Amino acid sequence: MAPSKTLAAHLALLLCNIIWACDYPFYSLVLGKYVSPLALVSASLLVAALWSLVPLLWEKPEPIERSDRLKILGAALLIGLARKLCMMYGLAETSPIDGSLISTTTPLMVLLLSVVVGLERLTQRKTLGLLLGLAGTVAVILSSGNSGHEQASATGNLLIFTSACVSAAYMVWFKQLVAKYRITTLLRWIYCLSALVMLPFGAHDIFAIDFRAMHTPILLATLFVLIVPTYLPNLLLNYSLRFVAPTITSGYSYLQPVVAIGLSVLMGLDRLHADTILFAMVIFCGVWLVIGSYQQQKEAAQ
Repeated sequence: MAPSKTLAAHLALLLCNIIWACDYPFYSLVLGKYVSPLALVSASLLVAALWSLVPLLWEKPEPIERSDRLKILGAALLIGLARKLCMMYGLAETSPIDGSLISTTTPLMVLLLSVVVGLERLTQRKTLGLLLGLAGTVAVILSSGNSGHEQASATGNLLIFTSACVSAAYMVWFKQLVAKYRITTLLRWIYCLSALVMLPFGAHDIFAIDFRAMHTPILLATLFVLIVPTYLPNLLLNYSLRFVAPTITSGYSYLQPVVAIGLSVLMGLDRLHADTILFAMVIFCGVWLVIGSYQQQKEAAQ
């Protein structure tokens, strides 16, 4: 493999994780104050659908087998609607720091769901990682609303956790579908179908957005969360998967809470507390143990 392609893949991973990290403080700036969660979900899906049509300028449409059409609709409802609705309504009610920490539990939920459906078997290392990660997540949720954590809410944190579970379900249930078609084809169907389903419910809220009431930083943050985070990072992530191992890809996800926490504190949106650092370390250890166990399995099989 050419070193330039490997470098490009790592840069793509770095950029997409930085974009996702910016989501948390930027969403917190606008959600509920200037833009309703329903409007943000609907508008961002519409923008993503438009982005997904751009590759048609240089590639031919890929036919979808009849037997896969309902599966793609299910994927659109799951990752396009359910995940984004839980994420937006969750972030509207909780702090960006809590949201970014809880979102890192997706690999744990992938493992748990894989075990439930019989695709994985628990080892001692995976079990320990799962227990640690879930313990840290429960601690973050239970701490919401306590002294020093007034900006967070248990309801918001539970919605963020549900969003992580939905992402895990998509990865497990639609893994074969993702491998079968070009990523541009799959994203095009997912976002176009999601936008078509969502727009009748969110159109009123979109037209109710008062951009004139936003001063420049808020306007820039709103434009960022509408245009950038939905389609572009997913394209970068799937490009990187062609050249680097999934375990390396998972490792980059640790950047998200670090960058999100740093931005949230610098922007004055949240405060970092000692117990939050402890909970974060417990979650990170759990995720690291789970991701590391997959690497050990791969090396043992070679």
